[in-house]
Amino acid sequence: MTEDNTVTLVHRELTGISTRQIDAVLTLMAAGNTVPFIARYRKEATGSLDEVQIQAIEDAEHRVAALLERKAAVLKSIEAAGKLTAALQAKITAAASLQDVEDLYLPYKQKRLTLAAKAKAAGLEPFARQLLAFPQGPLAPAAAKFVSAKRGVADVAAVLAGAHEILAEAFSEDVAIRNWVRRETTRNGVLQATVRPKAQALDERGVYQQYYEFKAPLSQVTATQTLAMNRGEKEKILTVKVVVDPAGILNFCRFRLIGKRPQTPATAAVTAAYTDAYKRFIAPAIEREVRASLTEAADAKSIQVFGQNLYNLLMQAPLRGRVVLGFDPAYRTGCKLAVVDQSGKLLTTAVIYPHKPAPAAQREAAAGQLRELIGQYRVTTIAIGNGTASRESEQFVAAVLKTLPQDVMYVIVNEAGASVYSASALARSEFPQLPVEKRSAISIARRLQDPLAELVKIDPAAVGVGQYQHDLPAKDLAVAVDAVVERAVNRVGVDLNTASAALLRRISGLSATVADNIVAYREANGRYASRAALKKVPRLGPKAFEQAVGFLRIPGGREPLDNTDIHPESYPAAKAWLKATGVNAADLQSPAAKAALATADLSPLLAAGVGAATAQDIATSLQNPGRDLRDGMPAPLLRHDVLTMADLLPGMKLEGTVRNVVDFGAFVDIGVKHDGLVHLSHMAQRRVSDPYRVVAVGDVVTVWVLSVDQKRERIQLTLVDPAAAAN
Repeated sequence: MTEDNTVTLVHRELTGISTRQIDAVLTLMAAGNTVPFIARYRKEATGSLDEVQIQAIEDAEHRVAALLERKAAVLKSIEAAGKLTAALQAKITAAASLQDVEDLYLPYKQKRLTLAAKAKAAGLEPFARQLLAFPQGPLAPAAAKFVSAKRGVADVAAVLAGAHEILAEAFSEDVAIRNWVRRETTRNGVLQATVRPKAQALDERGVYQQYYEFKAPLSQVTATQTLAMNRGEKEKILTVKVVVDPAGILNFCRFRLIGKRPQTPATAAVTAAYTDAYKRFIAPAIEREVRASLTEAADAKSIQVFGQNLYNLLMQAPLRGRVVLGFDPAYRTGCKLAVVDQSGKLLTTAVIYPHKPAPAAQREAAAGQLRELIGQYRVTTIAIGNGTASRESEQFVAAVLKTLPQDVMYVIVNEAGASVYSASALARSEFPQLPVEKRSAISIARRLQDPLAELVKIDPAAVGVGQYQHDLPAKDLAVAVDAVVERAVNRVGVDLNTASAALLRRISGLSATVADNIVAYREANGRYASRAALKKVPRLGPKAFEQAVGFLRIPGGREPLDNTDIHPESYPAAKAWLKATGVNAADLQSPAAKAALATADLSPLLAAGVGAATAQDIATSLQNPGRDLRDGMPAPLLRHDVLTMADLLPGMKLEGTVRNVVDFGAFVDIGVKHDGLVHLSHMAQRRVSDPYRVVAVGDVVTVWVLSVDQKRERIQLTLVDPAAAAN
């Protein structure tokens, strides 16, 4: 069992998940089980938690471990200084956050030599304490007693100044004051941005124009706004600060430190000290905290956005059974072409020059070269990358297709990351004979045929389906992205006899070395005839086999169950159930078998000790051998003609593909040079606060044009039929 304190702290962070479920997950993880394995094959233990919930438990456990580790370090440090009391230890032990721990530790933390520390060293701390007793009578006579040339305190003014520093530092470290100021700033503070003098010239495209005079309550600042202002500040275009009315804060300080005590000469000294403490120490510190908190929340939100978009991108439906021509557009260096067969095998590559500044002869020859490739290799679909010269290339391709007797379509493919893949060691090992630029055309073609299999070869941060992902903490983004990719790959499963090492590395329990060994064994010994043959792969031990095998498929193998997502540990129960229902495992693909299994009684499975959730999974898997979850996703939007921005008119109805979803809306590719924006306010007739509840990356949607700004190259779209909105 896991430590009760950890389970309790994790439960405090998460809602909707019981302590029993948390304990079960942490226990399974401690035994070396992965998130996909637990989610798929240990549902009875976890109460059918999914991968996202299990991942949330693991993430929360890491945060709790960091909190407990920091508490231990702080307690040890204070104890070593001889200042740890039972009351302080209890407060630190009970602290619910790292911020609470740091606030409690602040007075005991080793600091550089401050003015307050110098004043204490000069023996002025007793006088500072006297001021807090608010003595009657003038301060000068009492202060004079602390004048000492030997200690560097020349006169009464120096005594008063030293006492001021001591009090100001003490007030700034008061936990109650800091907490109150933090809450007050968070509740009533405003984030304000202004353009720096003469900085507009640096913002030539007006990227930060909306923040030149920006002001919003902290509680209403969005993740996009936070990250945009952070970047504008970093580029020295914006000045950003937190603004809060100090009157209420200073009143609280007066109430806490002076209260209803009668006015004495010390009152003014204490007032000056807490006022200075707020302006010089507390306010800047709290502003840093608030800005850091906003950035942390924005980073978390943006990482979540990136993860959701990436998952939907990976889960796009594959375009099977087509010979695809990958078209990597360019101007000066020519457009690189690659033709791949239905399985993704490279057939040929070429370079054509359809655009200026190529000579007229090369431009005229380009159309014939493209037609020849299409005819020779029976190309049915062209995948055009959406980078530089994409729309010009689209116009060229569309014009060529109109001259063909056969029906050939094209698709605009998000090529983000193709150049990263092309220059990678993996691409060099796959196509050592090809130059970098031709490899990118292959990647573009293959990511249309099977987005998941191709995109796992690319650094996910380079895919470009988020907001400000290059400004996000690289480590946090990498961890989140790895979890998303792992979830997608394991939900789909992979063909053990065709999967690349890059794809196998994402399978539950498989290291990079073992994935390479699986491919090497396949190349040396031929196709895997069964899942059990994996046990012969070097360095693939029993635990790795257990974690991975359920996510690996073998179509047409000796064992029909090897083409399902049933784990081998459940084969005996599954075979017994098939026998009880009168279905032969070899006939699972037949309509008769599927019909029989759809109405079969699950009680034999349950009687064999199989849990209800696992029994249902077994039944579903047997009814759908070789299933691919992506088949239910929207298919790529095929086109045969091209639009320009000049063709667009308000009210025009179009079909488009969602390329990116951000917290303020979605960008949709409608077949023109620039994606159009569907703002949150135009996603439905009702109020929409979360765009991810309406659309996802890869969705094919019907939109209507609201407005077109040719000069700024901006297109506003709506998902709401104007006719319906009018009614």
